[in-house]
Amino acid sequence: MSELAPESLMAAGYGLFLALCALGLDALARLSNRRSERYRTAGFTYMESVDAWECPEGERLHRVETDLDMRLVRYRARALVCNSCRLKDACTDSDSGREIARALDSWPHSEAGRFHRGIALAMVGFALLVILAGAGLNHAGGDLAVLGAAAVASTAIGLFLLADLRSTPSGFPWPEAERSGARPAPRELRG
Repeated sequence: MSELAPESLMAAGYGLFLALCALGLDALARLSNRRSERYRTAGFTYMESVDAWECPEGERLHRVETDLDMRLVRYRARALVCNSCRLKDACTDSDSGREIARALDSWPHSEAGRFHRGIALAMVGFALLVILAGAGLNHAGGDLAVLGAAAVASTAIGLFLLADLRSTPSGFPWPEAERSGARPAPRELRG
């Protein structure tokens, strides 16, 4: 086996480093999203059967709005109950009742998720470009084997990251059937 060119090792290493950084960026963005969601709803319990949140004092926050433009569902407690609650100062400064907003889309399909996933995919694309440039410079068998292994690993990472984006419906954020004609009007549900 011929000796490996230092450029090949550098290209393979840097390409893998970029692909792994892309995975790290994606994981950190997902973690940040979960933490901010837990912070916004700390102490509250979501009751899926009635589509409402329950506060630590037992008051329910019912759905008051579905905002399709912002891709959010808003829940609000009754102002009369919140304003007389002993925990109001620690819970909310609003005089119209505590509000919780919940995203309609899961993290990878949210705008923030798609943004971070796009950056991660761009990093993987750049990693593959660096690896291919290394293969273009060094054609020896050992060099191509090392660069090929790095390309396969980077491609696997890219396909993993691409999977959620590909499952996003066509015409996101509206289903394909709703793409023709005007955009659907936001539905408001009062509870």
